[in-house]
Amino acid sequence: YPSGNLAILVVREKERLICIVQEDTLSKARIRAVFKSNGRSTCYYPNGAVWINMTVQGGQYLDQAGSRVRRWTWPNSVTSTGPHVPLSPIFLSLNQHVGVRILGQDRITVSFLAMGQQAKFNVGTKVQVSDGGRLPPPTRLGEDELLLLAYRVRILWLFDRLRRCLNFPSNEQWDKMKPPAYLITQALKILQLCTTSDVSDEARGSVRAIVSS
Repeated sequence: YPSGNLAILVVREKERLICIVQEDTLSKARIRAVFKSNGRSTCYYPNGAVWINMTVQGGQYLDQAGSRVRRWTWPNSVTSTGPHVPLSPIFLSLNQHVGVRILGQDRITVSFLAMGQQAKFNVGTKVQVSDGGRLPPPTRLGEDELLLLAYRVRILWLFDRLRRCLNFPSNEQWDKMKPPAYLITQALKILQLCTTSDVSDEARGSVRAIVSS
């Protein structure tokens, strides 16, 4: 960024590449988008809620409350249920310098513009259907990733409670208020991931305790 803060980085994790977009802050910068060469990518709103989520089958567009605005499937996706839903072009502005354009599974571009210069990163991928006519199984999260997701939801909920307390200090019922809908949705998804991921019972119990406390 013009401020000198890191905006975009590309790293290699074993056999795949990962492109990460960070917000323009000096320390503890939030991640605004992650694009993986295995077809799994996510873009986030400034408040941390999921904005765009894509897999090898397709993707979905969510609002800040966690409700799905629209969904789509990729042309080469093999799904057992539901009709094929084509993608309508999507243009996102993560901030004043970074934008994302989604035109197809292999036509996803991250654009960076600052001080009269522009850089573009093609972060799309083309996942081939295997010989058996099935797509590769989705990547399962490990214990560390599940714990980080659980702590993230917990921290966002604590920030939301703090904000409500500051905005309505005279409300004696603020401590009994439920979390925002998008946090409840994310917590349920994390609990569902615990049942499908190959993690220990101890880690599974820790994740449940974090998101349920």
